[in-house]
Amino acid sequence: MSLDRRTLFRAGGLVATASVIPMTTTGNASAVTRGKHAAAGPRTGPVALTTVNPLVEQRADPFITRPVNGMYYLTGSVPEYDRVVIRGATTLEGLATARERTIWRRPASGSMGGYIWAPELHRVGDRWYVYFAAGDSDDPFRIRTYVLESINDDPRSTGWLPPKRMVTGWDSFTLDATTFAHRGRQYFVWAQSEPGIATNSNLYIAEMVSPLELVTPVVRIAVPTLSWETQGFRVNEGPAVLVRGGRVFVTFSASATDARYCMGLLYADENANLLDARSWTKVANPVFTTNTETRQFGPGHNSFTVAEDGTTDVLVYHARDYRDINGDPLFDPNRHTRVQKLYWNEDGTPSFGVPVGKGGVIVRLSPLDAPDLVVRHAEFRLRVEGNVREVADSWFRFTPGHLGAGTVSVQSASFPNHYVCAGEGVLRIEPFTETDDYGRAASFVRVPGLAERSAVSLRSLDDSGAYISHDNGRLVIARPGRGRAERERSTFRLG
Repeated sequence: MSLDRRTLFRAGGLVATASVIPMTTTGNASAVTRGKHAAAGPRTGPVALTTVNPLVEQRADPFITRPVNGMYYLTGSVPEYDRVVIRGATTLEGLATARERTIWRRPASGSMGGYIWAPELHRVGDRWYVYFAAGDSDDPFRIRTYVLESINDDPRSTGWLPPKRMVTGWDSFTLDATTFAHRGRQYFVWAQSEPGIATNSNLYIAEMVSPLELVTPVVRIAVPTLSWETQGFRVNEGPAVLVRGGRVFVTFSASATDARYCMGLLYADENANLLDARSWTKVANPVFTTNTETRQFGPGHNSFTVAEDGTTDVLVYHARDYRDINGDPLFDPNRHTRVQKLYWNEDGTPSFGVPVGKGGVIVRLSPLDAPDLVVRHAEFRLRVEGNVREVADSWFRFTPGHLGAGTVSVQSASFPNHYVCAGEGVLRIEPFTETDDYGRAASFVRVPGLAERSAVSLRSLDDSGAYISHDNGRLVIARPGRGRAERERSTFRLG
């Protein structure tokens, strides 16, 4: 059997873990935070996220800060597991090509001379901190958590202080630390093996007296017990925090680091005692998993940031483009950093959708006359609906038209081999075929919106006066009249 970080758990007890309930979902120094009354519906607006995926190749466990002084910063695990790197840019898209700098490299021997995993960069007060996991040179899997500190404004600069060990409840396998501020308190959340519990890692929380030290007893908030958390290894790790709509959400990753890797979700009321394990509830099903249609495998170890508009929540995670791996997946280098918009259900829960495949900008189309509705496919038929919980069914990409110059095609993001096709006036998404009939049915002319030029309308190739429109919940090809109402039904905002 090949070595893996999760073979190294040790055989004590602690407070009870969070309860588990079924719930349907399709989900820095302070957590990404939204107010209790933030809009949660499907309303669209200007496209807030214009990145192409993958954002950065071969950067696993990605962490992107919220903008600090106009800059985003990205760090993550490198395939060599030997250093901490940071890159910065004024936009999320700019991180793809930004110069990467090494701020710390492991010593040749001794403590921290083994594997270096999952750095996170946080601004606490007027200083930068990087929390990371490191093994020893003679035992690279003897993983413990350490912290780097810098007084520089730019975290890419030299001058980081030597790492210090973070002391948690006991001396055992410890990794994937994050920190967040809530109600005037700074919290530390991390993964660790606990003596007496036969798991590889559980999740814990404690309050901090400083970014370098815990001040309260350790509280266990999650243990891998469900079937999707125990595939290959019994793992809860990689916590990330998001505060919104009156709740504190903690995502985490579970199972082995191959295609079975997936994400789960914990939540607590924002007014609850976060140091009471009874405050936390675990969602019974995974919220983000491998998707064979989009060819994304083992998505997880996420973080959260916001788009350049300052309000759109963005999910940051890694995934592979293939399922089969030779040898230990931990040493397969192709976990790539990916970003996509995070949506919210009307009940205030996050809607993660599916890990999107390679390609350009994902959009939702919302009729101008019904801004709370979006175009979605249901059983491959196109409809206009509100409160779409299967959020990925409303994701599309514009691609070059199958008939060439001057045309566009509309690709389903959740079924990338399917495109919007017109047939007998009704629209569906159909699997691609290399035929002239398919090319014509799946090609349109994109023009400025008939009722709002900043929006879009999609004209039929067979009838220059006909456009994609919505009628009684269906998406159809129709000839709008000169009236404002009819033209609004053929005009769509992108969001």
